[in-house]
Amino acid sequence: MNAVPQTITGDVVLAADQLAKHYSVKRSMFTQGTVKALNGVSFSLERGKTLAVVGESGCGKSTLARQLTMIEAPTSGRLLIDGVDVAGASKARIAELRQRVQMVFQNPFASLNPRKTVEQTLGEPLAINTKLSAHERAERIARMMRTVGLRPEHASRYPHMFSGGQRQRVAIARAMILDPQIVVADEPVSALDVSIQAQILNLFMDLQAEFGTSYVFISHNLSVVEHIADDVMVMYFGGVAELGDKKTIFSKPRHPYTRALMSATPALFEEDRRIKIRLEGEMPSPLNPPPGCTFHQRCPYAIERCRKEEPLLRIVDGRHVSCHRAEEVGEADA
Repeated sequence: MNAVPQTITGDVVLAADQLAKHYSVKRSMFTQGTVKALNGVSFSLERGKTLAVVGESGCGKSTLARQLTMIEAPTSGRLLIDGVDVAGASKARIAELRQRVQMVFQNPFASLNPRKTVEQTLGEPLAINTKLSAHERAERIARMMRTVGLRPEHASRYPHMFSGGQRQRVAIARAMILDPQIVVADEPVSALDVSIQAQILNLFMDLQAEFGTSYVFISHNLSVVEHIADDVMVMYFGGVAELGDKKTIFSKPRHPYTRALMSATPALFEEDRRIKIRLEGEMPSPLNPPPGCTFHQRCPYAIERCRKEEPLLRIVDGRHVSCHRAEEVGEADA
């Protein structure tokens, strides 16, 4: 796929340009293969905005999260954080950038150290990355606990003494304690009860309004995405299928895969319900990708061109979409 043209302005805090991550894997005793977990992903994130990344399991969402948080280095492409190219940055500069990009993981039961109190969990990043005194750290911890809806007097408790929703509040407090510019949230509500999910989503939105934090919000739940996102990036097989603002994507998806995802989203009102689209088959093997469009084997719009020619990411109807027939997709429903 070709890159989305990037215009780095003062409002853009993060930009990916043809970001790729390839893994070498053993196919047999004598042969090696390459899995292209990310294959040329480009987008930008504005200050104080939320970009939602959606797609089914195996599409590359979590790999993207590891690139954005600098847990792994990309195979190729550029990642710019606050205008700084991570690939060319010094170790000291990368350490500084890591403070600006924090992560909230999917499962609060696994992401918190069971042997550390909340005070120790929140105090560790402050002790490592700041010159605050012990008293100042304690004050900031208490303030952050109140901000995320926890009682400061419970700072001496261990994770097992909290409910799932409270644990995720602790995880969010840990991510926010260094006042980051960007938070990458990888399925942050999927492990929680439905009754708690809305509370955590509202907390994310309140924190964004208060601190101006930018979010990359990874999810497979489009109802959650519609609630929290400003922009939406739909991924398939390591690439971008569709990218645009939330209203544009949800009102009239132009990629057949996006359209199928939207059709599976429950709707409360009759006028919001879509004709269900059932995709046949599964994603191709990452060790043996098909020629042409990677979606053509499951696509109801596929023609001979789709089987031979990889579609470029191009602008159609106000969004970027990688489909040869994007202008036709969904027109029969209009």
